Amino acid sequence: MLLAVVGPSGAGKDTLIGLARARLAGDARFRFVQRAITRRAEAGGEAHRAFDDAAFAAEREAGRFALWWQVHGLSYGIPRDIEADLAVRRVVVANLSRGVLVEAASRYRLRVLVVTAPLPVLAARLAARGRESAQDIAARLQREMALAPGLDVETVMNDATPELGAARVVAALSRAAEDALRS
Repeated sequence: MLLAVVGPSGAGKDTLIGLARARLAGDARFRFVQRAITRRAEAGGEAHRAFDDAAFAAEREAGRFALWWQVHGLSYGIPRDIEADLAVRRVVVANLSRGVLVEAASRYRLRVLVVTAPLPVLAARLAARGRESAQDIAARLQREMALAPGLDVETVMNDATPELGAARVVAALSRAAEDALRS
């Protein structure tokens, strides 16, 4: 199954995915996908496959992405080779955009893992980043994170330590692996 990780900014998705990846290293039931992004590798943020716009477009046109989307002026994609992992019932873990979930569900067995935290925690984390004004943070937090109806959704609350949040993610991934084998 494809396990799409989504959540609001400040929820700690990248941190928890990284910790879960480390805890599950060597466990053949899982594949953690590295996204392709039209952003320089040294630009910071998650480790990704860096593309310029032309190279990304060429990969997309050649059908090398299972899913791709554009958000905030950047293009994102996950590789088509995930389909081999899905065929052997691995859980493919990918940080996806909410905007691509319906398409993903129409093509793959999908479970959505929503990583979130209480609003005060999100606000404090966003403020600590120092990238946005208090007004921008308030506006960001007011946006509702609505998901399309009918999706298979599980929520992980990341309101404590990163280690506890990662343990919750690993438990959710283990449940997904059990479900993938049963189908």
